[in-house]
Amino acid sequence: MDSFKRLGLPYGNGICYSGFREGQYPGGICPSYEEVKEDLLILKNNWKYLRLYDCDEHGETVLEVIRKEKLDFKVMMGAFIEAELNNFGCPWGGGVFPEDHLKLNRSNNIKKIKKLIDIGNKYQDIIFSLSVGNEACVDWTDHYVSVSNVIEYVKMVKKSTWQPVTFCENYVPWLHKLEPLAELIDFISIHTYPVWEYKHIHESLEYTIDNYYAVVQKYPDIPVVITEAGWSTNSNGKGIDPGIVNEENQKIYYDDLMNWTNTENILTFVFEAFDEEWKGSPEPLEPEKHWGLFKGDRTPKKAVRDLIIKPERIDIAL
Repeated sequence: MDSFKRLGLPYGNGICYSGFREGQYPGGICPSYEEVKEDLLILKNNWKYLRLYDCDEHGETVLEVIRKEKLDFKVMMGAFIEAELNNFGCPWGGGVFPEDHLKLNRSNNIKKIKKLIDIGNKYQDIIFSLSVGNEACVDWTDHYVSVSNVIEYVKMVKKSTWQPVTFCENYVPWLHKLEPLAELIDFISIHTYPVWEYKHIHESLEYTIDNYYAVVQKYPDIPVVITEAGWSTNSNGKGIDPGIVNEENQKIYYDDLMNWTNTENILTFVFEAFDEEWKGSPEPLEPEKHWGLFKGDRTPKKAVRDLIIKPERIDIAL
């Protein structure tokens, strides 16, 4: 399935980018212009498509750097919508919000969707698609939003922008729950994580392929993109077996994923560019902190070490 051709896009690799470094986090201190520039210069030779999660200060800085530095990136820009309903099935506290908090989130989400529209129109030359949310309908989410409200947000964005509109979600809800949404969006965006579903490295690619084609077969007339697929390099033992997450296995999964998606011409955003210290629990081995192809200090892990161009040695005659 050639998702590039179906979406009218030139071929290129994709990666999820969030540049928050040590001491930085969404809603707090954001990466500076120079820090974002440093990151994008690291990525520019191997990835053409960037996925950004939110139209916040960080997202706007990324777009500013791409435009001013004339970098050849195309961006999927997202709006990170927060919980509008309690999800009592969430294992880490998605069912504890008071009603007034949920109402405030709803109001803020509408504002964020309007900002997504504004940014999409301001950066038409850079943003190739718009996403109205991320993992907000899956049964374990801590920021649950009803399908009907996601549909409302899709309609708002489609009415006022020209870019294709999508919604990024785990592959499972697309098989049943999100059928009404699939009828409205321009392409489906799925997430597939074999390591979170207790798969060994040697069955991981086959599992990802099964996830992908289950959605493709259900919606043969709608392009399907992979907006998250990756392999963590550490675990504290909660949710992921520490014995199967390391740089060696990350490289195996990354190489297998790239070989398959390049052969099938499937637009795929690897999760993610850089390790992010702020994510998940305070525990250092929290797996959420260790999905990057690069460490937090921007040194490459084994999966991409051979991709990074090293400066040629210059011998100076004395």
